Amino acid sequence: MRVMTIGADSTASFPKLSLSLANTPEELREVQRLRYKVFVEAMGLDTLRNHEGLERDEFDEFCDHLIVRDTRTLEVVGTYRVLTPRALTRTRSFYSENEFDLGRLSHLRPRIIEAGRACIHPDYRNGGVIMMLWAGLAACMRREKAEFLIGCASVSLADGGHTINALYRKLAADNLCPPEYRVTPHLPFPLHDEPLPEGLQVPALIKGYLRSGAWICGEPAWDPDFHSADLFMMLPLTQLDSRYARHYLKEAEPA
Repeated sequence: MRVMTIGADSTASFPKLSLSLANTPEELREVQRLRYKVFVEAMGLDTLRNHEGLERDEFDEFCDHLIVRDTRTLEVVGTYRVLTPRALTRTRSFYSENEFDLGRLSHLRPRIIEAGRACIHPDYRNGGVIMMLWAGLAACMRREKAEFLIGCASVSLADGGHTINALYRKLAADNLCPPEYRVTPHLPFPLHDEPLPEGLQVPALIKGYLRSGAWICGEPAWDPDFHSADLFMMLPLTQLDSRYARHYLKEAEPA
């Protein structure tokens, strides 16, 4: 994947960003350090703390890792983990299968890319980083000739689950996938009827998926380790909204 840059010059008030793939063990550790800061320290997940300050698992070594850097400081400010069909032959399973039964998608496995561990530094959540990461995903899909993008979108349970309960009830009404793509959580998060709150905010990652044309593929799974509930999202390339297709696929073209 070529390096892409957006933004202004170094004298501007907002950063210039670059997108690339992690190519060295040190770059992978940079990714894992950012994930630790966002997922472990910021969320107060004491059970996942470690002396190395790295958030990692057994999938990391098999995956591609998209990196967005601030070119002024060279700091990694965004990342996305990508499991390709080639890597799937080594892992034998998607990360999502830890949380969901994907039996109905078995016939699609060679045509699926899985994205996960989306992570953006708190100071860079203005839209530019996530747009670059999505362009990187489009480039990966083009390279692998993949037709489907899947991933888990997490919602914190810090409020006792009220947000995920309201989000699912609100969003599933118009964005639930056809029955043939439905998945089942291994550990379902218990949903209940309650009035929808005013001013419900859809998390940026979920909003990005839905705006691009993705589906929610079933009820949320409970992830006790990350104190979150996860929605399984699926984006068929044929569903990709034409506005976003023009943007992402143009950005993904080789130089």
